[in-house]
Amino acid sequence: MADPYIVLNELAQDLRPMSQGIEWFESLSAEEQSDTLRLLSHFCIQARATTEDGPESIRRSGLRATHTPAVLIARGRIDQQLGKIVSLTPRDERLKSFRLLIAVPAVADGRRRERFCSDGCGHEWHRPAVGAPVETLT
Repeated sequence: MADPYIVLNELAQDLRPMSQGIEWFESLSAEEQSDTLRLLSHFCIQARATTEDGPESIRRSGLRATHTPAVLIARGRIDQQLGKIVSLTPRDERLKSFRLLIAVPAVADGRRRERFCSDGCGHEWHRPAVGAPVETLT
């Protein structure tokens, strides 16, 4: 199986199509899906996601504002809401959570890149290998 850290970073940076990420996520067991959502929550915190990143993350994820993960992310105190989103157990809610939690660090990282990394930085994840083949997930 592909390294989830790499897969998730590639999804967040649009280096891998979301359709491939969804297929990969759906192939995981319920426990692996929960682990993946917890990892994504950690990515959101590392990217210093804020409540203000919520609306754009919802838009990018393709979720409706009325979907449970979208409602939660819009409620404020993102660190508390991430825990609630990760804890959603219905299969369809986990998939929605996955889509949203891919978008949140992408939005937060994009904001931080504009502010702090526009003239270059030392972040390894900001320098993907150009032209490197994208590993298949199966």
